[in-house]
Amino acid sequence: MNKWTRRAFLSTGIIAGTGLVVGVAMRPGNRAQDLKDLVAGDGETLVHAYVKIDADNIVTAIIPHSEMGQGIHTSLAQMVADELDADWDLVRVEEAPAIGEYANYAVGKGFLFPGAKFPNIIVPSVDGTLMRVADALNLQITGGSGSIRFTGQLGSRVAGAATKQLLVQAAAQEWQVPESEIKTAKSHLIHTPSSRREPYSAFAVAASKMKPSYTPTLKTSDQFEIMGKHVERFDIPSKVDGTAQFALDVRLPNMLYATVTRSPVFGGSLIGTKDEAARAIEGVVDVVELPSIQSAGMVGAFAAGESVAVIAEGYWPAIQGLKALEIEWDNAGNGSVSSEKIFAQFDDDISAAQDRETDSVIGDAEDGFQNAAKVITADYRVPFLAHTCMEPLNATAEVKDGRCEIWVGCQNPLGFRQAVADALGFDVENVTLYNQFMGGGFGRKSRPDYAIQAALVAQHARRPVQLIWSREEDVRQDFYRPAVQSRFRAALDNDGNPIAWENTYVDKNEPIEAPLIPYAIPAQNIGYVSSPTHVPFGAWRSVDHSQHGFFTESFIDEVAITAGKDPYEYRASLLKEHPRHLAVLKRAADEAQWGRPLGEGKGRGISLQESFGTLVAQVVEATVVDGEISVDRVVAVIDAGFAISPDGITAQVESAIIYGLTAALYGEITIENGAVLQSNFHDYESVRMDKAPLIETHIINSGNAIGGAGEPGTPGIAPALANAVFDATGVRVRNLPLNQFNLRFGAEEAGLAS
Repeated sequence: MNKWTRRAFLSTGIIAGTGLVVGVAMRPGNRAQDLKDLVAGDGETLVHAYVKIDADNIVTAIIPHSEMGQGIHTSLAQMVADELDADWDLVRVEEAPAIGEYANYAVGKGFLFPGAKFPNIIVPSVDGTLMRVADALNLQITGGSGSIRFTGQLGSRVAGAATKQLLVQAAAQEWQVPESEIKTAKSHLIHTPSSRREPYSAFAVAASKMKPSYTPTLKTSDQFEIMGKHVERFDIPSKVDGTAQFALDVRLPNMLYATVTRSPVFGGSLIGTKDEAARAIEGVVDVVELPSIQSAGMVGAFAAGESVAVIAEGYWPAIQGLKALEIEWDNAGNGSVSSEKIFAQFDDDISAAQDRETDSVIGDAEDGFQNAAKVITADYRVPFLAHTCMEPLNATAEVKDGRCEIWVGCQNPLGFRQAVADALGFDVENVTLYNQFMGGGFGRKSRPDYAIQAALVAQHARRPVQLIWSREEDVRQDFYRPAVQSRFRAALDNDGNPIAWENTYVDKNEPIEAPLIPYAIPAQNIGYVSSPTHVPFGAWRSVDHSQHGFFTESFIDEVAITAGKDPYEYRASLLKEHPRHLAVLKRAADEAQWGRPLGEGKGRGISLQESFGTLVAQVVEATVVDGEISVDRVVAVIDAGFAISPDGITAQVESAIIYGLTAALYGEITIENGAVLQSNFHDYESVRMDKAPLIETHIINSGNAIGGAGEPGTPGIAPALANAVFDATGVRVRNLPLNQFNLRFGAEEAGLAS
């Protein structure tokens, strides 16, 4: 998520309503009566806004987050079920509908007040205010690695514990016994003195009419029975047998298909379209010009230019029709922009340091440089990157009788619903959004441009329309991970110890702490300059950590090598004031057998990164022969405080490493004549199965505050690999991707010639 600020969140809260409003975490049980007709079916009782129980004692956890392959529906259900003492075999999940009642206030609370402990007496007021804010912001976001650490900790656990208390209260009233005598286990209420044992379902209706505690007692980690344990993911069986419903699987009666294109030069506008050849293609129904799109929201405002859509009876004729169009675009003066010019601009702006903003100042860096025995300088840079989700962007919409229904896989259903309503000129209550499984998101599916296009096309067609972007459109019309340049200076004393660290980079986004370092360097000056481009940008997995992780962990390696020190030992010596960081780093080195001799042409590199409240250390072993890099092994150690779902964390670390490895080895969006040069996987490559390394993941449950898991594995892979390449070749790579450099290692010298 990008462009989140406390000021924006709180100011919106003032707008949303005056004063403080009494509320309950996750809109709990006292909201159940208002919501029951929306989410509870026949035989089901909504006991709490996020918990329903049916006549067969099935407990359904309602999850306010999107499932895009990260397993979050299962992990959040574990948190609800454990606090509820539910029988896991009788637990099910359901995604919350895209309505204001399910605006996810817990994400906002965790973001605004991380680790805050409010007195119980004011919790209802704080939560009530934040609920109204979240509703006003249409906040139902899945991103920022916040699902477990915010929603889970502040919402799902509260929902489970509060529901359990309600059921105990209802049973105590019915049985005329003290609540203290009633125990809960396996979705049953038990009164041992009278030998009574009843399922939760017997008291669900009575419990749903009671007011829950705002601050129920939560379990301690030693009491967990489901959290921290292996459970089967809810989404896997249907994905294996093909019954899972992704957005692309939606089929409606009388449905048409469409595809679109925008100006290849960002910011360009439509001059005119010749569509005779397209309309002559069998199956093409219509060609429509769509207006530019602007939208604001909690994940950042964005704009997208005009587009042209081809509507057809099938996707293939729509694509053929699009190819047959003759479209003239205005390039808005950006037709000569190139990647080379963008990086030249970055270099100039960093050198000028005009209006430099400061992230962190510790001590007097200039004094350190003046008294240094040695000064090291380096410039690093990374290119623009696309998201390239496995499932291409798509949405299905039907607009009739002043209402819109839309089926889409997205990361912010409420935000998408509002954006569609605004584009159509409808009241938001006249838009119904059905969120589906996603084949990846990575931040791209937090932007509603494709859903807006689908709604506009359906409005024009007066029939249901499924809009599908081509892979080429997906690559060339993304909201990209920004290109960044970062300049470093480090000062060493006579013993090789760092005494000053200076870093200036271009363009700050989120999280704000991304460029900061944990190392004990007495003088630091970290800041940035603005250097905007015409290329649209958006959140990308791990956001700014993906750039700064590569920058800082590569440069500290350079500093260690210059000092004549081992990179691992050097880092460890600078982490004595951070025992948690040191423990993660040491565990990675131990598991990787750091220092074990490797063969010729092989190298080992290490990195340490803190992001989203989680620490990850990685050790990469790589081979470089005849310029070709083979990533042989990755050892990753993660400390997310406590692993709610160990299998889920392992899967997330593995996927994050592969995603980051793709960027490190191949990822590059190149701008030429104002437009993106790449178009598909032949020229925007990914790590394929035969190139995937052995990944070993080790989990530390340190007992610290729970952090995120979806993104923290990504930032550290690029620097660890670059450091391994240096170890193997002596070539220090400061620009990604790695495959653009001459890394030839003499095969004959290494004895590796075939």
